[in-house]
Amino acid sequence: MSLAIPVQSATRMRVRYLILLVLFAVTVLNYADRAIISIAGVPIAQEFGITPVQMGYILSAFSWSYVAAQLPGGWLLDRYGTKWIYAGGVFFWSFFTFVQGWAGFLGAGSAVAVFFLMRMLVGIAEAPSFPGNARLVTAWFPAAERGKASAVFNAAQYFAPVLFAPLTAWVTQSFGWRYAFFSMGLIGLAMVLLWVWLIHDPKDHPSVTSGELDEIARGGALVQVGAAPSGATTSTARDAKPVRAGAAPAAGTWGTIKQLLGNRMLLGIYVAQHCINVMTYFFLTWFPIYLVKQRGMSVLQAGFTASLPALCGFVGGILGGVISDALLRRTGSLNIARKLPIIAGMLLSMVIIACNYVDSHALVIGLMAAAFFGKGLGALGWAVVSDTSPKEAAGLSGALFNMFGNTAGITTPIIIGYLVQSSGSFDTALVFVGINALVAMSAYLLLVGDIRRVELRRA
Repeated sequence: MSLAIPVQSATRMRVRYLILLVLFAVTVLNYADRAIISIAGVPIAQEFGITPVQMGYILSAFSWSYVAAQLPGGWLLDRYGTKWIYAGGVFFWSFFTFVQGWAGFLGAGSAVAVFFLMRMLVGIAEAPSFPGNARLVTAWFPAAERGKASAVFNAAQYFAPVLFAPLTAWVTQSFGWRYAFFSMGLIGLAMVLLWVWLIHDPKDHPSVTSGELDEIARGGALVQVGAAPSGATTSTARDAKPVRAGAAPAAGTWGTIKQLLGNRMLLGIYVAQHCINVMTYFFLTWFPIYLVKQRGMSVLQAGFTASLPALCGFVGGILGGVISDALLRRTGSLNIARKLPIIAGMLLSMVIIACNYVDSHALVIGLMAAAFFGKGLGALGWAVVSDTSPKEAAGLSGALFNMFGNTAGITTPIIIGYLVQSSGSFDTALVFVGINALVAMSAYLLLVGDIRRVELRRA
C-alpha cells in the first residue's frame, strides 16, 4: 500500500504536465509559422522589390484574418470542444505555411498576391489556438498552478525564435527562403498526429486517475469547461454530468459578448494586451529586418542574434508565472500576484528606447534582451483570462481577449513600415514600442481594478 501512493502521484503529475508539454510544443510551432516571414522577409523583399510600407502590409496579413476569426474560433471551441477544432487548426495552418513556399515559383505580382492570401489563411487557421490553450489550462490546472501553466504555453512565443530563427536563417541562406516554408509546413503536419493522440479533456483522458480529477477539481479546475463550477469540491469529478458541449451561455452569444465588452476590468485587460503585443509583433516581424538594415548584419547573423533576446523573453515568461503563483500562495491576492509582475515587466521593457542611443552591437542586443525579458515577465494576460473568464463562455472570453491583443499584429507592422520609410531609420519605431509598454502598465494600474471571475447575467 505504501508503494501505491508515489506511483499514483507520479501518474497524476505526468498526465497534466504532459498536456502542458504538448501545448508548449504546438504553441512553439504556432509562433514559428508566424515569425518565419521576419527571417525570409529580407530575401523576399530583394527578390520582388518590396518597399518597407509594402512589407509592413505583408507582415500584417496574418493578423487581419487572425483577429477577424477570433470570435468564430472561440464559438467553435465552446460549441464543439477543444481537441478537434484545435487539431484542424494545426493541420490547416501547417498546410498553408507549406503552400507559401510555392509562391516563390510564380511571377512577382502573382507571388506577392498568393503569399498575402496564404498568410491570411494561416491567420484564420491559428485563430482558435490561444483560446484553446486557455480552455485546456482552465480544465486541467487548479487556480494555484494556473499562472505557471499559462506562463509555460505563453513563453512558447519566445522559445520559437530561439529554436527556429537560427534554423530558418540557415535553411534560407543555404537553400533559399522557399524551403524554409516547406520545412515548417511538414513539421506542423506531423504535429497534428501527436496532438490527436495525446490531447483529451480530463474526464476523457485514458491515463488520468480519479485522484487527479479530485485534486484539480478541488483546486478550481473546471475539468470539462462549462461542466462544473470553478470552486467544485466534490470527490466524484469523473462521474459528474457535464453540460452539453454546445450549450449556449445563459445570455446568448451576442448578449455574452455585450456583457464582456461592457466590463471595465476586461476592457482594461484588453487594452493592456494590445500594447504588450506591440512588442511581441515588433520582435516577430521587424526585429531581424532591423538587425540587417540598421545594424548591418547578414540574414544568418540576424537569425542567430534574434534568438538571444527571445531566450531572455522565454526565461522571463517562465519566471513571471512562477513569481505570480508564489505571490498568490503568499498573499492570497490575485491583484498582487498578477499585477505586480506585469507592471514591473512593462517598466523594464521600456529600455528598448535606449537602443537609439548606443552604437555597440553588444549593447543593442543586451538592451533588446532586457526589454524582451521584461515583456516575458509581464506576459500574464492568459493567466488573468483563466482567472476572469465566465465558466459558461471560456472560449468566447479568450477569443475576445486574443482578438483585441492581436490587433497589434495589424497595426504594429504597418505603423513601423511607415515610420521606417518616412524617417529612414528605426529610431521612432523603437520609441513607439516603448510608449506602448507604458500604456499597458497604466491600464493595469488605472483601469483594471480588482481581478475576479466575471459572472454572466441571465437574459
